[in-house]
Amino acid sequence: MFVLLGALLGAITGGTLAKKRGGKRADILQYGAVYAMIFAILGLFITLIIHRMAL
Repeated sequence: MFVLLGALLGAITGGTLAKKRGGKRADILQYGAVYAMIFAILGLFITLIIHRMAL
């Protein structure tokens, strides 16, 4: 669940940041994709930590 939430939040954050910096459509898509991957990986680590603490 945290992975999907992180990916969505990252895509929105990256797209907003690129648009704020004056990027074109390709820049916005690239920033959105990269930030989505980074936030998804962070969400994965959060999920793993929570799962390990529950055991």
